[in-house]
Amino acid sequence: MDWLALTLAGQSPVSTQGRTAQLSWHWRGPGLLELIPHESCDEAWVISAGVHGDETAPIELLAELTADWLAGRRPLACRLLLILGNPAAMAAGRRYLDLDLNRLFDGPRASDPPGAEPLRARQLEAAVADFWQAAEMPIRRHYDLHTAIRASAHLRFALLPAQENGYDAAMLRWLPSAGIEALVRHSAPGRTFSHFTSARFGAASCTLELGKARPFGQNDLRQFAQVKAALAAGVAADADALAALPQTEPKGYRVSQELRKHSEAFVLHLPAAAANFTAYPQGTLLAEDGPHRYRVQAAREYLLFPNARVAPGLRAGLMLTEIPLSQLADQA
Repeated sequence: MDWLALTLAGQSPVSTQGRTAQLSWHWRGPGLLELIPHESCDEAWVISAGVHGDETAPIELLAELTADWLAGRRPLACRLLLILGNPAAMAAGRRYLDLDLNRLFDGPRASDPPGAEPLRARQLEAAVADFWQAAEMPIRRHYDLHTAIRASAHLRFALLPAQENGYDAAMLRWLPSAGIEALVRHSAPGRTFSHFTSARFGAASCTLELGKARPFGQNDLRQFAQVKAALAAGVAADADALAALPQTEPKGYRVSQELRKHSEAFVLHLPAAAANFTAYPQGTLLAEDGPHRYRVQAAREYLLFPNARVAPGLRAGLMLTEIPLSQLADQA
């Protein structure tokens, strides 16, 4: 079964379930595939990609891993839900069709305008809820794989959803094994997929940003070999394989302010080619929108995800300050 090809074509397999020597698989709907190992386990993982349809490298990476698991080329020691988030946008080669899917999770549904993405958000929320309710595993993890729109000073970085306590220690150990170069802690709740799974289900969740968005077939997946190896070792519960991978020493950041677009008068006073994690000194005028002025407040702040083309009401960028990694440790 070619999971990615079927998903892009909007088709279902002839059979919606099957069995291999090491696992059973279940097609749960478009872009939704559940793998259940025959051996008992105590972890339930969700790995998602394609929430933004034009971020193709993680989609191709996840498709390769899925083919390996189905063919028995890689071991599996956890219950696993694989998600291709926005198949219609993937097939169209677009970030989204109507609305940014990664701004639509776990919010006031009545306020969401009509479109393909609000419906898909509800489908993914229900799929994750059904998965973890059926799995009843004490350990829950979710890695949502993305690529950035623009170049970045850190090729691979992780976004940690806002939460009161620190973050899961096992996840913080796994991230350097995956070659992650920076960890960014959100300071306020959001409507992203990883925040939804963290807040609603207590999962150890994060968004992984892996390189730059390119069309299907134009990705050099060798850049992401370490992420692929770390995901494979993680779901195999292979601590030795994880320890054998080169370990990064990621930098820590927290979100210090959001650049919120209130109206179409919003102007971003930054170079169009400014890379993620570019540093700016205190007082720098970053953006303005009518009476709103955004300036660097700390001695130095770092730019992340600037995008003046978002719809009014959404964030048009984040500013970060550096923090010690000790501020991310598990405090539970």
